[in-house]
Amino acid sequence: MSIPPNILTSTSTTAKQPDIQYHPSYEKFIQRRARRLSENPDLPNVPLPKRYPKQVDGPIVWEGKDWKTEDQWVYRLNLEELKEIDDALRYFMSLNLGMGYVGRDNFPLPTLSQKLRGLANELYSGRGFFVLRTIPIDDYSRADLAIIYAGISSHVGSARGKQDGTGAVLAHIKDLTVSHASEKGGIGNSAYTTDKQVFHTDVGDLIGLMALEVAAEGGTSRISSAGRVYNALASTRPDLVHTLSEPWPLDSFGGDPGYTTRPVLYFEPEEGKDAPGHVIIQYSRRHFTGYGKQIRSPNIPPITEAQAEALDAVHFLAEEYSLGLNFQKGDIQYINSLGLLHARDAFKDNEEHTRHLLRLWLRNDELAWKTPKPLQPIWQRLYSVGPEEQRFPLEPEIRRKASGMTK
Repeated sequence: MSIPPNILTSTSTTAKQPDIQYHPSYEKFIQRRARRLSENPDLPNVPLPKRYPKQVDGPIVWEGKDWKTEDQWVYRLNLEELKEIDDALRYFMSLNLGMGYVGRDNFPLPTLSQKLRGLANELYSGRGFFVLRTIPIDDYSRADLAIIYAGISSHVGSARGKQDGTGAVLAHIKDLTVSHASEKGGIGNSAYTTDKQVFHTDVGDLIGLMALEVAAEGGTSRISSAGRVYNALASTRPDLVHTLSEPWPLDSFGGDPGYTTRPVLYFEPEEGKDAPGHVIIQYSRRHFTGYGKQIRSPNIPPITEAQAEALDAVHFLAEEYSLGLNFQKGDIQYINSLGLLHARDAFKDNEEHTRHLLRLWLRNDELAWKTPKPLQPIWQRLYSVGPEEQRFPLEPEIRRKASGMTK
């Protein structure tokens, strides 16, 4: 079946940015969807892109209502395992190595390691997430906690990714709107505010988040299955699967070049296996809409009306199928950023409770899914930082490019 050229594209002849912002408007989404379906009633009838399945299955394809209790995803550390962690910290410190060298071999966990290996397998071949509960945060210094966090995580992911152009592999997710108000370029990422973060993914395979403290109110962490979102789109709006799988213009916010292009959606077959493969969604909405002081550049190609509808469709489907995680102080949350989307509710801090997370980007080279070809250069840069180059900032800072500009 051939696809008429006007089916998958906007009917507008003027290249201008659609009326779309970082925070999705359900009303605008419904209006845009109705308008586009009125203009092109055949949109739901186009065939899926070549190689894309009608449906994906597996344990990572789920809905929030499928989970009944947090005991299904929380692993509670016992006293013996906490002692193993403390002993591993003391052992690593006795070696007088830089933090970048902490790894599975020099942060030994005699019994916990095998359990973490099983949980790592759960990230790639199971539900795609788990929570480790709970590290006694108040018993350690910030430097100790950085080593503990990296050490435990080395048994989950064999590689740490750099999170900015300066080699920082540890990031602080915290409200910095007051403490860093004078930052050059301003705060262009909702992660560093108390604002709601809409559904998105981080770059890299796995995300680790360690809670040094939780908010006084709000801040719930939410995750959603990319496979479940895909199945809904494939069955009702295959045209949007086309849209998501084609190249999009991502604003680099002052970078060189000014923008890059790549798809939002990928499907990677599993060669030689019974499973059909993995649906991967990889994007951050702000690269298409801007956020805060980092407004989308008028000098780069705008997104289309079809892309605007697809962005909102992904968000609202992810929201519909999401699961809220009860993140507690001392918890470490691990999620598969290739197979799950994540978001965060807005929150309020006070003097007693100031939300503060530490983030690692990880990859388990033994268990990893195949990286889609358009993402491979990004992944190669991400995981190319050697032990001696890895920075572990112990105080909050905004991510920077190699030029010093904020991201």
